Amino acid sequence: MADIVTPEVRSRMMSGIGPANTKPEMLIRRGLHSLGYRYRLHVKGLPGKPDLVFPGRHAVIFVHGCFWHGHDCGLFRWPSTREEFWRSKIAGNIARDRKVKEQLLDLGWRVLDVWECALRGKARRAIDDALAECAYWLESDSHQGEIRGSVQSSVTFDAG
Repeated sequence: MADIVTPEVRSRMMSGIGPANTKPEMLIRRGLHSLGYRYRLHVKGLPGKPDLVFPGRHAVIFVHGCFWHGHDCGLFRWPSTREEFWRSKIAGNIARDRKVKEQLLDLGWRVLDVWECALRGKARRAIDDALAECAYWLESDSHQGEIRGSVQSSVTFDAG
């Protein structure tokens, strides 16, 4: 399908998408706050500047966009233009995500990834379910976990 805007307009639109305060992140933030969880945002002193940091629980949550982080789900599709650029960019993001998670785990932090597909799209989960899963993970002693859309294996936590 041909793009309906010029390459210059598309470039400007894409560069305007920031890494913080996305709609999925705001859903998780508001929901966890309403459940009584308190957190810090985008702590610069931690690898990857996690979206939500729970210092007392030594836990962090990343809310990942499926496109930008190359998630294997229905929301991700490789762009048909500038393929080499996008493959390199997204592969770099995936490698950086892996390295950041490893660094955080080595520092003793617990890491939860919440994927955009859990909150929007055909496979989305009810927001209350996604928040309950976040809360369950926060209360657990699991070192890492992942919340995905409902069509996929929705929630995975390590044994702790």
